[in-house]
Amino acid sequence: MTISDVAKMADVSVSAVSRYMNGGYVSEEKKERIKKAIQETGYVPSAHAQTMRTKRTKVVGVVIPKINSESISRVVAGISEELSEAGYELLLGNTGNNQEQELRYLKIFDQNRVDGIIFIGTMMNKEHEKLLKSLQVPVVLLGQQESYISCVYHDDYHAAREMAAILAAGKHKKIGFLGVPARDKAVGKERYRGFCDALSEAGLPVEDKRVLQGEFTLESGYENARTLMEQAPDTDALFCVTDTIAIGAMKYLREIGKRIPEDVSIAGIGDTRMSEMMNPPLTTAHYYYQTSGREGAKILLEKLKNPDLPDKKMMLGYEIVQRGSILL
Repeated sequence: MTISDVAKMADVSVSAVSRYMNGGYVSEEKKERIKKAIQETGYVPSAHAQTMRTKRTKVVGVVIPKINSESISRVVAGISEELSEAGYELLLGNTGNNQEQELRYLKIFDQNRVDGIIFIGTMMNKEHEKLLKSLQVPVVLLGQQESYISCVYHDDYHAAREMAAILAAGKHKKIGFLGVPARDKAVGKERYRGFCDALSEAGLPVEDKRVLQGEFTLESGYENARTLMEQAPDTDALFCVTDTIAIGAMKYLREIGKRIPEDVSIAGIGDTRMSEMMNPPLTTAHYYYQTSGREGAKILLEKLKNPDLPDKKMMLGYEIVQRGSILL
């Protein structure tokens, strides 16, 4: 329930409800309608809405999917740098990739003393859309593209398509895919779509037995590599949607005596520090995570200065980093 819902029920403007809540002048007739609407709906104004009329808190809430991720830490570093330069502090909410926790933190930040929210999204759905549209503070979404909100995201489709095309251009004819659920539009859906299109253009099949979905973890990469190689032992290349998954897969391949890249080539996305330290170093796509944090913070700061600014969309590029894990 939002202030807009109360205004609609009472057949008055949002500003009239706001004046009523803050002790300003409202006609007696409107007061009665507003009071009745509030009683019927149980509406409780957020602490933020009540304090906005006095001064800003200079605090921004940042909702992250997990705290032990290098890519997320790079994003947060970019956010922190930009906010700090503008005199703002950040308050982190770590959700552990739990949707209920995401929604909970968004509500907590909206109802308490933060000036705005930066949300690093993963598996977005209708509940996210409904809540994000109802928040009373400005919000910027990072990592996902949505039509109804300002966002900064990556070119996941083309990064995956180019990486898969590199694999398909070599001697590889039986290429596997280790991904995550398509509910994550960026990593799960767009990277898989790029992979499929690249193989189709090369005249290679995308076979169900060589496609597995899992989690964003080393353990998932390891276990899914095991499953894939057991059901399709002739697989000669693996495309992994993240470096973390790829590194887990590399561990399993070494344990079963597979040489990388002589027997199985492997590629990831993210360009983590660990990927460069692997033996052989992992071929991957570099994403500008820190830049995405800075750009997201800039958009939020602009919205704090001018709430009437239209939503802004920004897609960042990528760079293929060719190392030793692919046999060309």
